[in-house]
Amino acid sequence: MNQRLIGLLFVSPFVLVMLAFLVTPLAYSLWLSLQRTTLVAGEQFVGLANYAKAFADPEFRRGVLRVLLFGLVQIPIMLGLALLGALILDAVTGRLAKLFRLTLFMPYAVPAVIGALMWGFLFSPNLGPVTGLTEALGLGKVNLLSTDLIMLGLGNVVTWQWTGYNMIVLYAALQGLPREVYEAAALDGAGQVTTALRVKVPMISSALVLAMVFTIIGTLQFFTEPQVLRPIAGTAISGGFTPNVYAYNMAFQYSDFNYSAAISFALGTVVFVGSYAFLFLTRRRSGLR
Repeated sequence: MNQRLIGLLFVSPFVLVMLAFLVTPLAYSLWLSLQRTTLVAGEQFVGLANYAKAFADPEFRRGVLRVLLFGLVQIPIMLGLALLGALILDAVTGRLAKLFRLTLFMPYAVPAVIGALMWGFLFSPNLGPVTGLTEALGLGKVNLLSTDLIMLGLGNVVTWQWTGYNMIVLYAALQGLPREVYEAAALDGAGQVTTALRVKVPMISSALVLAMVFTIIGTLQFFTEPQVLRPIAGTAISGGFTPNVYAYNMAFQYSDFNYSAAISFALGTVVFVGSYAFLFLTRRRSGLR
């Protein structure tokens, strides 16, 4: 048995699993998105009609705009906190660094559904301690699940959930930098803050860009937190709050699987275009190609 055949045998389980659970469902969803089901004529091939309907749908466009605006505010805050945490971890050694790293990463280990339920209780205007705390401080009854403050509440949940993950990614990139550069900066009279801003951050720009791309993709696919909090948020979270929530409701509430599949692939197009545009704009500074 030659080496090539042995290699194919080793990778065949992964290929079979990928075909069964990724490629085949995607192909079937794509076929569904090109169909339209009616009571009279059954399934009919309509080509790109569902996609044209999706991009013209004001509910879908509002959802895309909502997650874009959400990302413009939330992503810089989350990555800024992650970078700050990574720089602190890189500068601190000993048991304190291990404890700090574990504490920041721990929220990522909590399943997103459980985290959303926990924050839903904390934000509850009737039972949650957040409202009671704001009243005790004389700020009035602040409801982070209201229509006016729902984006702030969701931003808090997502930042709490994902900052630790991005921090570990950036910290791993910092650990891979040569220590001789730090010694050279110290000999030139650079302090820790100057070294962090002028040496460390530029040298991990590629890791920052990749973390940003993954965060952009995750933000555009925003689903779990608004879907879990929707029953207790009243009218603040609508059925089309995000594109993924809209696709889910079209499929499982209205049984329009064809249009739901088209919405999903239309969102995939938006994600691809947004991610590629960001990589194109940052390719020179980050060194990525």
